[in-house]
Amino acid sequence: MKKLINRQPGRVGQWALGLLPFVLLIIAYLIASDARLAANANDKLLPALNSFADAIQRMAFEPSKRSGDYLLWVDTLASLQRLAMGVGISALMALAVGIANGTIPYIRATLSPLVTGLSLVPPMAMLPVLFIIFGLGELAKVMLIIIGITPFLIRDLQQRALEIPREQIIKMQTLGANSWQIITRLVWPQLMPRLIGAVRLSLGPAWLFLIAAEAIAATEGLGYRIFLVRRYLAMDVILPYVVWITLLAFAIDFMLSRYSRWRYPWFHQQGH
Repeated sequence: MKKLINRQPGRVGQWALGLLPFVLLIIAYLIASDARLAANANDKLLPALNSFADAIQRMAFEPSKRSGDYLLWVDTLASLQRLAMGVGISALMALAVGIANGTIPYIRATLSPLVTGLSLVPPMAMLPVLFIIFGLGELAKVMLIIIGITPFLIRDLQQRALEIPREQIIKMQTLGANSWQIITRLVWPQLMPRLIGAVRLSLGPAWLFLIAAEAIAATEGLGYRIFLVRRYLAMDVILPYVVWITLLAFAIDFMLSRYSRWRYPWFHQQGH
């Protein structure tokens, strides 16, 4: 008989075990909601499921009486655009600086202390400064994401570059490769799948910074809508928006994972 530590669930078992916590959460919510509504039919803290359906219908499939927009889709598009810009710029900056820090000692000695210092600054503390410098427009929201996740990405890629076996670099130098060729043909290919992995890990903080910025200064966006309706205790809108944000984050993470496996199969075959 196999020990528990050596037993692996099958494909169906993995799906079932993965769905089990969500099913239990839904059941727990239904029980708690029924109990609160039985005590107070007007309770807004834990609405019934039909309230969620009505709110989704109103936000996603009926035009707003004030603007004529389908609010859920307008909010989603605005937030995804900000997220894509912030994460995309952060990834490009991290790739350039992380490779430079990890491969060129003079650059590492110059920039690494600065990156370390910036990574220790609480990004949320910089939000008022960003609004003062960049105003209340889109740039401040994107900059908060960049400031929040870029130092982490740079430090991660720098460390990954330093972990590349020295023997590989020596072999390329023996074959006559210069520094640029070593970076583009050895370091770059090995860091790209690691960059995707680091971006996946940074999506959670990126969403956090985005929603915080939208809650303070925005006219559309998922974070803006959540904090707008909270004054009415509209949990029938807030909870579906939270679930929708979670689904979007999961979809982005899944697509990045599949792309990494398709583009860099050798990396994942090594057990990463």
